[in-house]
Amino acid sequence: MGFGRVSVEKLTAVIIGITILVIAAGGVIRIYDAGESCPDWPTCFGTWGFDISEEDQKEWFDKNPSEIDSRGSSHTYTSFQIFTEWIHRLLAGALLGPLVILNWLLIRKDEELTNEVKLASLISVLLIGWQGFLGYVTVRLDNLHWSVALHLASALLFLMSLVWIWLTAVRDKDEIPSWIEFDPILAKRWTKRIAILSFGTFLTLFLGVFVSTTPGANQVCGVSGFPGSWPLCNDSIYQKVVDFEAQSQILHRLLVSIVGAILIITCYIIWKENNEGEYGTLLCKWIWMSSGLYFINIGLGGLYVLSAKLENFEIVYFELLSLIHLLIASLVFIMITSILLTIKVITLNEKRHIVNDTTAQ
Repeated sequence: MGFGRVSVEKLTAVIIGITILVIAAGGVIRIYDAGESCPDWPTCFGTWGFDISEEDQKEWFDKNPSEIDSRGSSHTYTSFQIFTEWIHRLLAGALLGPLVILNWLLIRKDEELTNEVKLASLISVLLIGWQGFLGYVTVRLDNLHWSVALHLASALLFLMSLVWIWLTAVRDKDEIPSWIEFDPILAKRWTKRIAILSFGTFLTLFLGVFVSTTPGANQVCGVSGFPGSWPLCNDSIYQKVVDFEAQSQILHRLLVSIVGAILIITCYIIWKENNEGEYGTLLCKWIWMSSGLYFINIGLGGLYVLSAKLENFEIVYFELLSLIHLLIASLVFIMITSILLTIKVITLNEKRHIVNDTTAQ
């Protein structure tokens, strides 16, 4: 009787884990400059494998001149670069997609799950299809900055749909874990503020990916080191933005600062309320943890900018920092948005009677 529900919870958790791996793999592809290592889609140089020699790559480009990427037909990729793109596609297409469809079918057949779970699962199916389409578009456009940013943003929204499924499933089963049992009174008061933070972290992440995939955008504030290139920009506190694309890093920094200021104010107010002994709850700790990671990530972003050095007449960065920076930014967005979903799905829906009783008193 409980098999359908239990399998939905466990399967959704597995799918969430795989999705995180796919997002991380996408980050690895970017730092190893392998985004165009499979010029066609869904195949890779016309094959289903990844071990493609330089000669085979050049021969394939000769036969398919329309598939030549932005580097030209003379540029070839290593087997490792091709493998990163290949495994990313394999995880997303051959594993993640079928599991999402299976999960949707299981949820449809489980009469004990509410319509909200079924709606969330349907949205996850639509989003995984949309994500596959964006992957195709990204390849066809040779990893154009806005397409890469949109691809990641869509992946995070898809991940949030999975979190929504999991939350509604544990709620319907009445097995809500203790680590997401938020105070309903405080949660109701903070819903709008957390929604603003969720949207703000999403925008900073989207713009950050846009910066990292726009040629030259990382250098717009100079490479003079501390403090000229970071936290200042070309030794100045203020820089006028006249070209959105070329100066996207300045806009990214500005937005990061605004969201950071909102987080500081939020943490202060929560600390003040907690100090008064009214709302010393788990919700506060989750917001504090998210804020702490956010500010740690600001430091990592600064270290990445400061890591610039000249090698063979070319400015290079410590790209592993960029990957960590991306993953932590994604984690902060996931945490804050999951808090918001938990409030909406569990805290306010399941415990609204507590809020009403307390208000009546």
